[in-house]
Amino acid sequence: MISQPALIDEYYQMLLEKNSHYEGIFFVGVRTTGVFCRPTCPAKKPKKENCEFFKTAQEAVLASYRPCKRCQPLHTPTTLSADVRKLVEAIEADPERKWRDRDFEELSISANTARRQFLKTFGMTFLEYARARRLGIAFNHIRNGKPLIETQLDSGFESSNGFRDAFTRIMGNVPRSSGDIRLLTATWIETKLGPMMAIADDEVLYLLEFVDRRGLENEILTMRKKLNVAIVPGTNKLLQQLTTELAAYFEGTSMTFQTPLSTEIGTPFQKVVWEQLRQIPVGETRSYKELAIQLGKPTAARAVAQANGANQIALLIPCHRVINIDGQLGGYGGGLQRKAWLLELEGQ
Repeated sequence: MISQPALIDEYYQMLLEKNSHYEGIFFVGVRTTGVFCRPTCPAKKPKKENCEFFKTAQEAVLASYRPCKRCQPLHTPTTLSADVRKLVEAIEADPERKWRDRDFEELSISANTARRQFLKTFGMTFLEYARARRLGIAFNHIRNGKPLIETQLDSGFESSNGFRDAFTRIMGNVPRSSGDIRLLTATWIETKLGPMMAIADDEVLYLLEFVDRRGLENEILTMRKKLNVAIVPGTNKLLQQLTTELAAYFEGTSMTFQTPLSTEIGTPFQKVVWEQLRQIPVGETRSYKELAIQLGKPTAARAVAQANGANQIALLIPCHRVINIDGQLGGYGGGLQRKAWLLELEGQ
């Protein structure tokens, strides 16, 4: 049980705010109900004097608390509602299906609920998400030489104008040949510290971030424009490999990642800094000043810090292993509590 008054005050405030950066960092036991919850639980908040805080769910169970039925603290944290998860699974079961409002009755979900919850979670409605998934399959068909008209019909677009409009919304233009298409796939990966977004093609990983990172939407938009790519929901073998490696990492059974990374993004200096980050051994840290000296630029600590902050591939390019010269954690796009948790995990 956590007994430090400062931490109790901090965690209680984060509980009131439902701060997702603290997912996996602490669990709260409520004396008056006998249940324990995660920081983002939607239930009514208890008074502070009725709370006990724990580092792990196991500690809360050993203290005789039972898991909350609303936030399910024994499961991997997610911001996906049960309805959204059911709909995503339905899409993956039949990604080429063209959905209509009446189809939601099969899943006992209202069309309005699907539209609202998808918009809140993914920034697009359910029908837009399903359409983007179909277009991802269409992109692959065209890249493999299938005629545009056949791809249009196979993807459920009866009108060529509708097909072209859908391409334009995602790509910015209509492809004239297979050489015009670059496709990246985005997937949602659940972790102990909350969900992460990964974006990759069949060969390399372009982005891995916690989904609540500030500015993530702008990062993705900038990437799409800079690389002239389409980014659609789905999965591929590389993302499946990454998901397996992340699961092992968060369980502490393997700190090694074999997923190949893109070298397209970043300035020459940023790429040099990112490669230096990958050389920091697991369980160790470096200061921005130390990295600058290693790069032969002892006065460039600020530039190193900026390059560190511009990293878009969390964990695999371990920017969380860089701290201030005074030993303080410094900054981290995913939140300082996550940074502290990751360093403790690797230190073990």
